[in-house]
Amino acid sequence: MKFIKAAGSLEKLDSFIEVCYMSGEFQPENAADFLSPTMGFLPLNEENPYAAKVQKIEELAAVLHAKLKATPIVPGDFVDVKASVYIGEFESNLTRLHNDRKMLNDQCEICEEGIEQYRHFISLDARLDELFACEFIKVRFGHMPKESYDKLTAYNDKPYMLFVPSSTDDVDYWGVYFAPHHKSEEIDRIFSLLYFERLHIPGAVGTAQEVIDQLKVNMDILNTQIAELDKKLADYWEINAEKITGIYSRLKWFQDAFDLRRYAACRGNQFYYAGWMPAANLKKFNEGLSKLQDINCEVSDAENQATSVPVKIKNGFFARPFEYFVSMYGLPSYGEADITAFVAVTYTLIFGMMFGDVGQGLVLMIAGFLMWKIKAMPLGKIIIPCGASSMFFGFIFGSVFGFEEALNPIYKALGLASKPLDVMESVNTVLLFSIGIGVFLVTLSMLINVYSCIKSKRFGEALFSNNGVAGIVFYTFGVLAAAGMMGLRINVPKSLMIAGLTVSALLLFSKDLLINLVDKHHGEKIESWTDFVLQNIFEMLEYVLSYLSNTVSFLRVGAFVLVHAGMMMVVFALANDKNIIVIILGNILVVALEGLLTGIQALRLEFYEMFSRFLKGDGSPFIAAGPAVLNKNN
Repeated sequence: MKFIKAAGSLEKLDSFIEVCYMSGEFQPENAADFLSPTMGFLPLNEENPYAAKVQKIEELAAVLHAKLKATPIVPGDFVDVKASVYIGEFESNLTRLHNDRKMLNDQCEICEEGIEQYRHFISLDARLDELFACEFIKVRFGHMPKESYDKLTAYNDKPYMLFVPSSTDDVDYWGVYFAPHHKSEEIDRIFSLLYFERLHIPGAVGTAQEVIDQLKVNMDILNTQIAELDKKLADYWEINAEKITGIYSRLKWFQDAFDLRRYAACRGNQFYYAGWMPAANLKKFNEGLSKLQDINCEVSDAENQATSVPVKIKNGFFARPFEYFVSMYGLPSYGEADITAFVAVTYTLIFGMMFGDVGQGLVLMIAGFLMWKIKAMPLGKIIIPCGASSMFFGFIFGSVFGFEEALNPIYKALGLASKPLDVMESVNTVLLFSIGIGVFLVTLSMLINVYSCIKSKRFGEALFSNNGVAGIVFYTFGVLAAAGMMGLRINVPKSLMIAGLTVSALLLFSKDLLINLVDKHHGEKIESWTDFVLQNIFEMLEYVLSYLSNTVSFLRVGAFVLVHAGMMMVVFALANDKNIIVIILGNILVVALEGLLTGIQALRLEFYEMFSRFLKGDGSPFIAAGPAVLNKNN
């Protein structure tokens, strides 16, 4: 990774930004952070001149429900006036068609509302126009709550007040009340107190059913006209799509490029710009920079910078999906080893061991593929190799959807007497093998830490830390000693084991002094030797316990192997070996429940037993900024 600092005339800023992003990948930093406030440089605060045009085109495309996608372009001069004129004409024609459609759609909504209103009065066998034409009686259509309808009996002493219900729903009574002209104000006031909501339906001719039928005819006519306008709008977009997309792509490019000016700091007519670039892109950057004049540029190594260096992780197709897990824990710092490939291999193998079944592994592969292809879930790409690993170990364990004898013909064809490993008859072997896996992976984790420390020039930590060479020696001889006490045959002299444990323990006890001495950490002095001794005694106890707990934690691998076999035995016991429905449901339960638990436990082993030994997780990702179209194209 290279750190780039540039300064020059403000009028050259856009050209410099274009060179940066035409070079491939570039992550800008706030230039003001690298300058003293006394120098008078201030961040650029400008309104993007392209944002309004881009927004307008996006709004027009939204009106047409059209997909608008920027396409790759070649940066160059942009004729802003012509584009503005074309966008204006496009907007004018589109607005005219859209307004016509909106007017028809509003009329259609009015018809729908009318149908909804009039349907409550179908039971009134009377012409509405004749009711409204009454000379001495006023007519009010509407609805009131059922509680209010029940209160009408309180007004029986007013014979001139009449409410005729026509329909009812869960809440209201719908109908009409009549009032003499000279009593209308009093009756209106009474019904208002009863929460009567009046509907204004002027201009209706005929019965309610006849009005509804006419409104439906009107709606059919309006929908036909709307369909014709929709076709005109679609045709208009199809004719102009290519040109409008080209203009949008160019505008979008310039909008994104202009946004990058905000990272610059300026003073008068001078700018200052800073950012990160992968070393592989430096040659192309220098070629573009050589075409610019009056720009001073300085390129320095990442190791010489006091700021946090962003990390760019590159992995192959197999390991790349597991970056999802690494980023969950925290990216490695710049200079540390990229452990994504290590995670990909170990997680896949551990999951397969814990969930070994050919049939269920195949189900996981299919589920992972569908999650990836249909839902675009990053976890789907991880489940696919895990399912394949489950199939592999399922072949070793001889299990296909819990059927333990299904693969016997294949074993015989391969010249084997039986399955390579019968889980339930090899419990001790499975558990001891799990411990062996733990010892191997913990040691490998510490070796990765040694490599990372050497790579980042922390030689003292590589040699004397609890996860360095001294820790590896102490852990290795400790494991050999424990194995010997358990009765295993260890061809290592006791004197060598005692010497190795003693020397490595003394190195670990004094690791702070030795690391400071080798890595030249000045200013760290011991204030109290008593505190120093006590602190290191407790740290040694912590190291021993962590080595022990990390190793024993891998017993869960063997435990899950046994649990998986045991759960399938329970399923077949409940099914009595014949009930296919119970077997299918049992397999579904095991795949869902144990698959989830296995994934969690395998990830726990990665995070707590391995990552904690070599990964700090305080790295920041390299995020290439710049015109989205250009970045995608590159």
